[in-house]
Amino acid sequence: MTHDDADHERQLRELLNQLFPGRADEVLAQMRAQGLDPSALAGDGPLPDPAQLQAALAQVQRLLSTEGTGPVNTDVAHDLARQVAVAEGDPSLTGGEAKAATDALRVAELWLDAATTLPPSGGPSHAWSRSEWVEATLPAWNSLVAPVASSMADALATVLGDQLHDDVDVSLQLPGAPEGLNLETLGLADLDPAQLLRRLGAAAFGMQVGQAAGTLSREVFGATDVGLPLLPGPGTALLPTNVSAFAEGLDAPLDEVRLYLAVREAAHARLFTHVPWVRAHLLGLVEQYARGITIDLDSLEAQVRDVDTSDPDALRQAMSGGGVFGVQPTGEQTATLLRLETALALVEGWVDEVSAQAALPHLPHAVPLREMLRRRRAAGGPAEQTFASLVGLELRPRRSRDAARLFAHVYTAGGTEGRDAVWDHPDLLPGPVDLDDPSGYLARREAQKIADTEFDAALADFLKDES
Repeated sequence: MTHDDADHERQLRELLNQLFPGRADEVLAQMRAQGLDPSALAGDGPLPDPAQLQAALAQVQRLLSTEGTGPVNTDVAHDLARQVAVAEGDPSLTGGEAKAATDALRVAELWLDAATTLPPSGGPSHAWSRSEWVEATLPAWNSLVAPVASSMADALATVLGDQLHDDVDVSLQLPGAPEGLNLETLGLADLDPAQLLRRLGAAAFGMQVGQAAGTLSREVFGATDVGLPLLPGPGTALLPTNVSAFAEGLDAPLDEVRLYLAVREAAHARLFTHVPWVRAHLLGLVEQYARGITIDLDSLEAQVRDVDTSDPDALRQAMSGGGVFGVQPTGEQTATLLRLETALALVEGWVDEVSAQAALPHLPHAVPLREMLRRRRAAGGPAEQTFASLVGLELRPRRSRDAARLFAHVYTAGGTEGRDAVWDHPDLLPGPVDLDDPSGYLARREAQKIADTEFDAALADFLKDES
């Protein structure tokens, strides 16, 4: 052994002692037993910084040793979402910013009292930073993608199970890490290969959810922008940082923009709180659609054939590359998707119509603000596209303009009470045909009432005769 080789091995021994206290000789022995030359691992360059390598290994250990309680690693999702949320800055809110936001939400409730029969949600009003939005809404996103993550984990186990069973001693291949480091040297030798794969899949989905939620935190204005109830209970929120950024390029002053967004937020909250079946209806449709997704195993196998199964980020990129979900949805899925898109459009259309009615008497720029938000909502953003790849659907109401026209027509015919009565029962909810022909909705609804009444009368007569 040359002087340089001995020096390299001494450095490596010191590094291993920092990484695995008291186990450096054991790791070196394993390397030699596998035919590795410890003195050659560093080549001509210096060994990696122990602190950086320790941090990397600690992260991998955390990913693989966490059993978790579901198909999404919520710890990974949380940590990454917080990192992404602050990547472009997330300044703490000043007292003035927080007060302006909560005051706007309070004023919005007063304006809405004159525009809808639904009372205020009754929950607290929040002024949130981006990080606070992540904390409040991330549990909902984790639940949203869980059905798909579960299906994907099963598919990955099918595609990659044999590969892992053939090579349980998975090399971690971390940048700068000695090649002898494996599951055994990380204290994870007893981990079943299928269990390892599911944990890696959960970590990969956690990365996807965290990236999307963190990105959304830089785009949203409150807790209801995506049209789904993300909070566990009543309440409203505004993100002053995002509101101010949105208002910078507009002709309308910041206070008008803030108030209009507050009206929309409060209108959503009223609907989700006082029409309780809407929450269950929307989330139930999302889950029903997601659980019906079929995984194209051939496509998935092609995507992950050359993927390092020990690298969660590589798995994440492979799973988000497109082509994983079945190209042709089932008939049941198509029907569910249509119902979901219609429901999202109706929520957005009602909020759009009610918000405009509430704001028009008070805000000079209400009309252009309404149009700006319509276009923004229809266009979506990168985070929504990420969730589309995760859940297999886009959380955008494609037909919100048609829905708004329908609610405007119902208002003209029956006033505020008639318009809001559309939400009295799920059976009264307009369908795609009604969005195609809003003016005929009331006539069709009345005809259905007559038909139901006649059926009930005929059934009562039949039962009477039978008795």
